[in-house]
Amino acid sequence: MCDTMVVSSDDGLGRPVWFAKNSDREAGEAQLVEHLPRASAEGVSVRATWITVPEAGPRCEVVLSRPSWMWGAEMGVNEHGVAIGNEAVFTKLPVADSGLTGMDLLRIALERSSTADDALDRITGLIARYGQGGPCGYRNKGFRYHNAFLIADSRGAWLLETADRYWAASRVRGVGTSSNVLTLDRPADILGRGTLDEARRRGLWSGTAPFSFREAFGRKIMGILSGGDVRRAFTARSLAKDDGGVGCGLDRVADTVRSHGPSAHGAPGDGLRMESPCAHASFLPTRTAGQTTGSMIACLGPEGPVVWTTATSSPCLSILKRVPLGKGELVQTGATHPSSGTDATNRDTLWWRHERLHRAVMIRGYARSRVVFEAERASLEREAWAIPDDPRVASELFARHGEKVTEWARAVELLKMPPSGLRGIRGAANRYFWKRESVRDGL
Repeated sequence: MCDTMVVSSDDGLGRPVWFAKNSDREAGEAQLVEHLPRASAEGVSVRATWITVPEAGPRCEVVLSRPSWMWGAEMGVNEHGVAIGNEAVFTKLPVADSGLTGMDLLRIALERSSTADDALDRITGLIARYGQGGPCGYRNKGFRYHNAFLIADSRGAWLLETADRYWAASRVRGVGTSSNVLTLDRPADILGRGTLDEARRRGLWSGTAPFSFREAFGRKIMGILSGGDVRRAFTARSLAKDDGGVGCGLDRVADTVRSHGPSAHGAPGDGLRMESPCAHASFLPTRTAGQTTGSMIACLGPEGPVVWTTATSSPCLSILKRVPLGKGELVQTGATHPSSGTDATNRDTLWWRHERLHRAVMIRGYARSRVVFEAERASLEREAWAIPDDPRVASELFARHGEKVTEWARAVELLKMPPSGLRGIRGAANRYFWKRESVRDGL
């Protein structure tokens, strides 16, 4: 489960487009941020997660956030200021045993596209040619899905929703959000070839009523179980506030990705389903694969993209750090073996160092543990937001963050365990869940 957000002004005043995503996956599924250079790849095939596709020209410089075991990425931004986030969506059409995953489609589009329009054409073309498919879960290899995408650049954004090889796309006007449910009810700006015919053939559309991609292809029960409609409504309200998103900036976007949602408690671990953008997994079957394992924010303006990323789970406990693009030097993001996948078990990476802190906080009590390091965390983030546009300084900040989370984890682990009755049975069950996960992951 994930939440992707865009604020796209169409008032002609030249305001930047804001893009953000929280990637929610299994609790122990390390997600790596990689800063990769331009590359000439003429005539070279690409081995995606499950299938091989031919290369189509040089690759762009990109910042990607990807689960360590797969080739594709959950989100990313390229040197041209194209930003993409994908969302799992659950449709009435079967998911193929093999094909391109949504993460593969996202990465290929970022590596080869110079505009959002370009990326839209590339993704839909790849879907038509190769289809979507293959396992998408880390431990749960039976988990597969179709995808939706928010695709943005400095000129605007697209929402693309798919069901197998069929799709619909519409321009984002103002605030646009996507959270694991199909949403395109109104007539889409563009419909993929054969989409109406397929819906009619399967009896999903009468052929006479106004066509709704959501109604035709969406599985309502999965939308309910995932909490997707609740989350997307909440993030839209949070970004729009009282000005429709016109005054959106880094503070507002960061607050949104860190929020624990609309519930009165607003505490991680609460609720029967995932209703908060900043998700923390729990023992409940609707939430065991609902952990925010990576977060990214981008400001897309005519001068070029500005990108911040946690490179960790739980953005509420982490620091959004700058990754400068187009400077001729790569940022060292704490992923020690770029593109090799071996960071899944390397506990010295930033992701796993932070995960030790996150789990200590969840086991010893969120509110009482966070107090131990919150002032220092906030101070380091203010420094991170003010650094110059220099890859070396950015690399140093990633390294300092890694050192600090190790210190903070040790301090939290010195706290006494909370009383067994704290927050009742659910609190005890959540603590047991995180202790079990830590044993399984060797933390």
